[in-house]
Amino acid sequence: MNLHEYQAKELLSRFGVPCPKGKVVSTAEQAVAAAEALGGASWAVKAQIHAGRRHDAGGVRMASSSEAVGTAAGALLGQRLVTPQTGARGKLVRKVYVEQAVGAAREIYLAALVDRSLGRVSLIAAKHGGSDIEDRMAAAPEAMLQLTVDPATGLAEGTAAEFAARLGLDGAARAQAVEIMKGICKAFHDLDASLIEINPLALTNDGSLTALDVKMILDDNALFRHQDLAVLRDEEDLDPTELEAQRFALNYVHLDGNIGVMVNGAGLALATVDLLKQRGGEPADFMDIRPEATRNQVADGFRLLLGNPKVAAILVNIYGGGILRCDTVAEGIAAACKSEGLRVPLILRAAGTNGELARKILKAQGVRVSFADTVGQAADMVTAAAGKEAA
Repeated sequence: MNLHEYQAKELLSRFGVPCPKGKVVSTAEQAVAAAEALGGASWAVKAQIHAGRRHDAGGVRMASSSEAVGTAAGALLGQRLVTPQTGARGKLVRKVYVEQAVGAAREIYLAALVDRSLGRVSLIAAKHGGSDIEDRMAAAPEAMLQLTVDPATGLAEGTAAEFAARLGLDGAARAQAVEIMKGICKAFHDLDASLIEINPLALTNDGSLTALDVKMILDDNALFRHQDLAVLRDEEDLDPTELEAQRFALNYVHLDGNIGVMVNGAGLALATVDLLKQRGGEPADFMDIRPEATRNQVADGFRLLLGNPKVAAILVNIYGGGILRCDTVAEGIAAACKSEGLRVPLILRAAGTNGELARKILKAQGVRVSFADTVGQAADMVTAAAGKEAA
């Protein structure tokens, strides 16, 4: 679950991570009042959307008077902000965050995430942060520093101090960095986060550290332990189909292509999407059916694919085994086609437990479907079918 900047900062501040004072507002008039209440000589007005690179797209504006804060807020609110992470349609700005401006002598990158190769939480950092951090780290990956946290002993203070020193921090700033790292690690554990990113962590003109921008992602699968955090989900900022898929317990991400994709298992789904791209196809979604999915949940998921007007063909790639069998998926597809109708070509690759039974079920139900023996064959078939439909 993605959090907005203002939400992430409020949570991190509970763990001792310093952040500038700010207020979230939804009107220009509220922005003026927020600036006056916060005090100071200048402010940053930040669009609150779930996407990075806001500054490059004009989503972060500086103002040196409360009236200018109101003008900046008015220019952002109600507009669609397009960044490299939003797609061409952009995201609608419904709220802005008015924050006291901070002078930065240097910007540092600091984040905590799960290192899946090690199965542990790691801190990653760079001496120089900023909005172009991805491009710079791709060009010079050796500039990215990493510190793996021992799950038994946690973050040792001496190790954290050495890590801070590698970032070029000394004296009081180094000591403060250690406390910030400890706070991030505790927040990561206590909140069941999957990412906490501070970019930039500013070394201010007075020699202290403060988090100028924070990105936080919480693990959806752990929200049952955090009812207080579940209410932070901004449903208005989610794609309506993605939100509906969550209600059906499906892992779904909307994409911009014309090939509907249904797969069981996140790894197989990623491989299927990659293969489609490799074969010249354009996936319309990433859909992962969970192992415990029922016939009705499969049917609900297939209806989402059928309801997408951009979908010109559908690929179902199922490997039966363990809990989810191929015949359960076939029954769900048949139920959806019976209620909604099938308007586009359907390609099915069903392997593993009850794969042959799945084919028989779809034939018996009169579903117009073409069968593929391999994933590669399925990708070629659906790419060709989508091209013909689009033409």
